[in-house]
Amino acid sequence: MKACAGDWVEVLSKEDILRTLDKNGRLDELPFMPQMFKYCGQRFRVYRRAYKTCDTVSGHYAGRRLQDGYHLNLRCDGQAYGGCQAGCLLFWKGAWLKPVDGPAQVQYVPKRVHSPSEEAASPARCTESDVLGATKRHGAGGDARYCCQATELLNYTKPLSWWDARQYVDSYRSGNRTLSEIARGFLYLFYYYGTLAFSDRWGHPARRLYNRIQAVTGGIPFPRLRGTIPVGQPAPRRDLGLRPGDLVRVKSYEEILATLDVKLSNRGLSFDAELVPFCGKVFRVSTCVERFVDEKTGQLRRMNTPAVILEGVSCKALYSGQRMFCPRSIHLWWREIWLERASVEARPQATLSSIQAGACPTAEHVHPT
Repeated sequence: MKACAGDWVEVLSKEDILRTLDKNGRLDELPFMPQMFKYCGQRFRVYRRAYKTCDTVSGHYAGRRLQDGYHLNLRCDGQAYGGCQAGCLLFWKGAWLKPVDGPAQVQYVPKRVHSPSEEAASPARCTESDVLGATKRHGAGGDARYCCQATELLNYTKPLSWWDARQYVDSYRSGNRTLSEIARGFLYLFYYYGTLAFSDRWGHPARRLYNRIQAVTGGIPFPRLRGTIPVGQPAPRRDLGLRPGDLVRVKSYEEILATLDVKLSNRGLSFDAELVPFCGKVFRVSTCVERFVDEKTGQLRRMNTPAVILEGVSCKALYSGQRMFCPRSIHLWWREIWLERASVEARPQATLSSIQAGACPTAEHVHPT
């Protein structure tokens, strides 16, 4: 199947999907996770074609390529993974989907019955219990380790070099990105490296010029400045007692830099360049992160310092170098010291528009009858 962003697709039935999986609940090493069954038979728009993704497992700052992958703007609910609250965007294989004309309901078509010869020719069929059982494995110490699409990413993807031009062509042809978005991304990269803006020693004039131009045009300030706290010094902490639904304003970039060490970290949580475009804007709290699955080890970990996820705020991959234009839209995590409470009156329509423009659109779907 070859679908582009915005196209309508229908998730196959549970039975048809199970026939594509091995006994470990995988297709081409990509796990089909238990919570994905509830979407069977429903229709959705393709959010983005997942022809590539970012490596969040090995620690290498690079992209990864995968075949026949799609995102439908459906996120993991974590129920099968100890209540993980990361909310990762789900990967779908084209073999689990079929193209349809639109959201209109369709007449019921009886499921095709496979002949005995077809059944005999098929490999051992996976069951729903197999899919559920594949979510855990035992570590070296006998402790439970979770297996999900995030932890197994290196198994179903291949290395992708930043100079492979096909990925940028795919960004446009798939409908994931517009030409203007791609042009702005490359313009930033050319400036970042061409003017030595990345250099602590030589880049100050280029960074200052960048900020002056952006101030005049209303753009985003240079997104890769350093924090001010020396290494080894304790980072400040502030607990606002936030709950889902609370309105908050992201502090200014300058205020946040004052809470970061020179490695752009506050108590172990990095402030990435992709967070900078959201500074000064008002959002609603979506999730207060207490636990998450460590993608490197599969262990369920608990947060020592509070972090929150904001509605409609995800990585746009516009400042990510070797991972430019990644379609994964990972939720961005925020320390409460980077936020301040806001009132409804402080959320103007202009901010609402900017949020909607940068958010991952709500999944559109229907239930065929």
